[in-house]
Amino acid sequence: QVQLVESGGGLVQPGGSLRLSCAASGIIFRLYAMDWYRQAPGKQREFIAGISSRGSTNYADFMKDRFTISRDNAKNTVYLQMNSLKAEDTAVYYCRANPGGYWGQGTQVTVSS
Repeated sequence: QVQLVESGGGLVQPGGSLRLSCAASGIIFRLYAMDWYRQAPGKQREFIAGISSRGSTNYADFMKDRFTISRDNAKNTVYLQMNSLKAEDTAVYYCRANPGGYWGQGTQVTVSS
């Protein structure tokens, strides 16, 4: 059974940082591409960043170098380092594994003073 578990979300002040983690099980993690998405209230889920099985990365244009995706195959975990957070970054953040399109349950990030 495939399971993706996100963690690391929470409440942070504008300008702060958070690192999200997504731990995978039930898959041969090193063979999977991993993505981060987010969904703000009343909005569609949007792509943030992706990392291939070989470690190549790509980002949504709006990230503007604030977020960094990385992976640790030994820990079956993908990370999203988020810096210079803004109120508009408030959302539920999800990871996804491909192939298969498996999703985690999400972790809430709230940016507020």
